[in-house]
Amino acid sequence: MRKKTYLKLVDYQTEQSEKHLNEVRSIHKEMRGYKHDFHHHLQTLKGQLEAGEIERALAYIEQLDTQLMQVDTLLKTGNVSLDAILSAKIAQAKAEAITVTVKANVPDILTISDLELSIVIGNLLDNAIESCRTVTGERFIRIFISIKGTMLYFSMLNTAGPKKKKTGSLFATHKDGVHGFGLRRAEAILEEHGGWVKYNSEDGAFTSEFLVPAIE
Repeated sequence: MRKKTYLKLVDYQTEQSEKHLNEVRSIHKEMRGYKHDFHHHLQTLKGQLEAGEIERALAYIEQLDTQLMQVDTLLKTGNVSLDAILSAKIAQAKAEAITVTVKANVPDILTISDLELSIVIGNLLDNAIESCRTVTGERFIRIFISIKGTMLYFSMLNTAGPKKKKTGSLFATHKDGVHGFGLRRAEAILEEHGGWVKYNSEDGAFTSEFLVPAIE
């Protein structure tokens, strides 16, 4: 790899890592804020009910319910790091009117590091969100994650435009800057752990799938 290309790759990895970390921090900050306010909401409702202001209390509850519907609560996959990165990306997708469904059950302790897991999952989801942006009408991302023996299995289906042309092991993206480095980095991490990743592009849909040793 040429020095210039290598430096671009390092810069890209640093930028992506900081981006994923900021997304995780953002959603945790939002959740902490609602937890902090919860006591005050209860005190307000208690006061309204004690004063016999039933209609006012009901209106207050309605306002709270509307706000809570806009909060992306953390998933409970069993793995804290996975919960964080998935929740951050789901919040981003929902902000762009992309429906996300997740079915996942993963142990908290894995042999693949939290940082590596964040880079792999984060880049795959970034690619899925980018793909959904190219589509009008219904847009979705469906994720399934589980443990098969000692292996971590990941499968994702998302809406996409026309079938993409494959170049090497990857498909073309519309990302600016260092083209495809994010997915190449994800692929390299999985290969380092003895795993593999596969992609498939069809008209209207794109699938990502990987399997990697993750339990001793």
